[in-house]
Parts: sequence; C-alpha cells; structure tokens
Amino acid sequence: MGARVVLAYSGGLDTSVAIPYLAKQTGGDVVAVSLDLGQGGEDMESVRQRALDCGAVESIVVDAKDEFVNEYCLPAIQANGMYMKQYPLVSALSRPLITKHLVKAAQEHGGTHVSHGCTGKGNDQVRFECSFRALDPSLDIIAPARDYAWTRDKAIAFAEEIDLPIEQTAESPFSIDQNVWGRAVETGFLEDLWNAPTKDVYAYTEDPGLGNAPDEVIVSFDKGVPVAIDGKKVSVLQAIEELNQRGGAQGVGRLDMVEDRLVGIKSREVYEAPGAMILIKAHEALEDITLERELARYKRLTDARWSEEVYDGLWYSPLKRALDAFTLSSQDKVSGDIRMVLHNGTATVTGRRSPESLYDYSLATYDSGDAFDQSSAKGFVQLHGLSMQMANQRDRDGGFPTDAASLTDKNDD
Repeated sequence: MGARVVLAYSGGLDTSVAIPYLAKQTGGDVVAVSLDLGQGGEDMESVRQRALDCGAVESIVVDAKDEFVNEYCLPAIQANGMYMKQYPLVSALSRPLITKHLVKAAQEHGGTHVSHGCTGKGNDQVRFECSFRALDPSLDIIAPARDYAWTRDKAIAFAEEIDLPIEQTAESPFSIDQNVWGRAVETGFLEDLWNAPTKDVYAYTEDPGLGNAPDEVIVSFDKGVPVAIDGKKVSVLQAIEELNQRGGAQGVGRLDMVEDRLVGIKSREVYEAPGAMILIKAHEALEDITLERELARYKRLTDARWSEEVYDGLWYSPLKRALDAFTLSSQDKVSGDIRMVLHNGTATVTGRRSPESLYDYSLATYDSGDAFDQSSAKGFVQLHGLSMQMANQRDRDGGFPTDAASLTDKNDD
C-alpha cells in the first residue's frame, strides 16, 4: 500500500499548495480534513470542494464548534487563559482539537502520514507535532512549508502557476487564522513594528472610535461556566457568539502585541477576541469575590502556567492534565453575576453579585455598623513583619539582640 497523507486543511494558501505538492513528493494520496470551529466567512462546503479541486482524493469536514467551545474554550475561561497576560490563546486552543480529528481520520482511512501547513518559524508546528506524537506516534509527520523550504512568495507563485483556487495574493499577503474564540493576523506590513494596523486588518471588531452608545451586559456563571447573558440562558457557544457580536460592535478585544514565540523569536501579532476577552475578564472578577485569598493567589500562578503549557503545544501533557484538575476543583463556588459596560474598546466591570461571595459588607465598611475589630490588627502587623524587621536590623547593624522579644517590646511603648 502506498502513502496516504492526512492533511490539516484550512482552505488557505499553505495547505492548498500542500495538496498537490504532498502528492508529488510522496507519490501517494492526500486526504484533507477541515474543521468548522465557528470561524465564519466562507461556507465549509466551499472549503471541502476546494480541497478536491486542489487534488485531494477525499475531503472531510467536521462540525466541531460545540466540541471546541466546551472542551477547549471553556477550560480557558476557567483558567483565565492568557499567554503573557495578554493573548487569549486563539490559535493554540484549536490545534490539539484539529490534531485529534486528523489522527482519527488517519486511523479510519488508512493514513500513513499526517501533515500540516506550518512553517519552521511558528508555534503551530510544535502544537501539531507534539499532539500527533502524544496521540499516535506510529504516524509519520510531513510539514511541507517547513521541510521543503517553501517561502510565502514561492507558494503564491506556485499556486498561480498551477491555477490553484486560493484567496491570498501577492497584493494581500496577510496570514490569518480564525475561529469562534478569536482571530489572528500576521505577516505583510505588520512585520515592521512601527507600522500601525490599518482598517483592513480587522474583521471581528469595529473601530472603537465610532462612538457607539455604551452597551451594558450581565454575564452569569454557574461553577465557572457562563450560563446566561442578561438573564437569558445560553450555551457556552451562544455566550461567546453573542459577546463577539456585542463586544465587536464596541471595538472590544483588539490586541496588537509582540509575543515571545516558543522557537525563540519575537513576533508581532494582531488579535481580535471580543467574546474571549469579555468572558475571561468577567470570570476573573467573579473569582475575585468567591475564591478564598490563598486559593486565589495560587490560582493566578497556575493560570499563568496553564496558559504557557497550552501556548507551548503541551495540551496532552501530564502537567496540563493536573492543572486542569486543580482548576476544575477551584470552580465549585464560582457562581454569580458580573455586570460590565462595553464601550470605546473597553469592557469595564461595574457590578458583582454572588450567593457564594466572601465579601462581607459589615467587615469592609468604614461607616457605622463596622464589625471589624481593628484592635486585633496591631499584634498581627507586628508579627507579620517580624522576620523582615530582624533581617534588616541584622544587615544594617551587623546583628540583632539576643533577646528577640525586645524587638516587639519596644514597639509597645
């Protein structure tokens, strides 16, 4: 039996070029697999047909929107998933799911190889290939854009030479990846860090300066899961879609950043993720009032580590699974409502309420009815800073009294 390559097919330049090129290089068949992740735009039937037009012997389209949202985006909400405290993992979340379906297709259709269209400069090659090896290491991996030194201009020229049906041209060279969680744009004039993004870069969001009237929204959670918008029950997918629309109309969720790629280089990326940014901010605000202080402090550390594992392509790692378990256990009390105002590119929290809230008005107030015993604070403050006080006295004076009690006694005068 000859080679049969199962290709992650997006319908764009790199993977369209990959179909005839892989067939030529391997002398075998190419099976294209495309996932509907709520990216919108082109009809998935058109994508399926394009793969066939480019030479695929089979073209498979999977409606994976609910799976993506419930098994990948929801954990990101609960882990407040932000790489470098900014990027909501738009592409990183989708890669392990795409890989899962490629491996499944390879097992069902006699695949000997799996392939992706990633270059050698990006993170996605790592995300795909580490996941392939975790799920089925018997499959050989081919990365034509990397392994055969395809540059973007060469790929465009090759596509035009054999009349492949693609959208990218030499005049519009952006590389775009999008799904319901957000949209990522890179390359082209954006590679010059001094160039500001132009209007044509954006598709999910309106210009924040348009002056649209503020939009007040209430997001409700049940154990860390968004369950209602303005009191109306929604699925997680519906919550993301509605907030994409409402946040996008206000210009919320735009991000222009230089990120530290796993391969060791810095890369300028422009993102749009209104729904993701709103939900994560709302979820964080709800955790602020429902998580006990030490749990909240530690979870901020694990949130950052979870985001790094996902960004680095280690979705199927033991550490990532353990962090998932910790995150899920922390969500038992994360229920309630967050009110936000969407306006001029920002999502501002203006109200919080929860039956599980740890906020006690009688302890927090400075007015009449204050139940906090301020007299107990004096001894607490002395003991809390005692070790620091002793260390500083040692370093300043070359030592400290043998009778450590004198350090506190003199403060009681």
